[in-house]
Amino acid sequence: MAEVGFIGLGSQGAPIAMRMMTGNALTVWARRPEALATFAEKGAKVAASVADLGTACDHIGVCVVNDADVVQVCDLLLPAMRPGSVLAIHSTILPQTCEALAAQAAKRGVLLLDAPVSGGSPAAEAGRLTVMCGGSEEAFARALPVLRTFGAKIVLLGPAGAGQRAKIVNNALLAAHMGLAHSALAIAEGLGVDRAALADLIQASSGRSFGFEVYARLPAPPAFAHGGSLLFKDVSLLGAITHPGNPLALAAMPFLDAAGVTGETP
Repeated sequence: MAEVGFIGLGSQGAPIAMRMMTGNALTVWARRPEALATFAEKGAKVAASVADLGTACDHIGVCVVNDADVVQVCDLLLPAMRPGSVLAIHSTILPQTCEALAAQAAKRGVLLLDAPVSGGSPAAEAGRLTVMCGGSEEAFARALPVLRTFGAKIVLLGPAGAGQRAKIVNNALLAAHMGLAHSALAIAEGLGVDRAALADLIQASSGRSFGFEVYARLPAPPAFAHGGSLLFKDVSLLGAITHPGNPLALAAMPFLDAAGVTGETP
């Protein structure tokens, strides 16, 4: 039984943390006390501070919102963590942020793995997430038993930052597929083709994709505003590590504009 910890008990992080309790002793910390109640009821320990969690655990997962939050949490965790322990970053952030944190962790003998996930909360609850990893072979091997509690497809893609690059490309591709679906159905309607019938047809044809399936279920693009804002963040991250006019961004923007999310801060 490993001593594991988790910070970031949101819609994605909470089911990951719950799965991590399988065969492990879990410690959690959160800014919001209400996020901790379910875990305490199921036998998890509640840390009084981020540093206390860092001291108590051999493996810690972090799934907070953005780069600034990740850096803030890690600045408190790393000084408290024991040499040889593992810090897994499940947030989707800039690869450069993970690279810098990995260097800081190495100075303290901590193994950092960037390990963003794909699949959403239903896959997390079922233990079927895809986990895209970047880090050393040692960090990956040490983290793998814990990652297997919630992940089905777990891949080491390269050094720290590689997992983030893969996740950003993956999500930008989803946004591009939804953007192409938006354009395709609009063109078809303009040609006099019944939208609903065509959407059903494409689901069984060579033009199908997961992004098309998601788009076709929407009553209108603004119905995907919450998910769209997350995709806009990831498309923006891709622009930051490549260039804003990359082909995936260009394909995604018609849908993101129609969803009304492109004016939001990523």
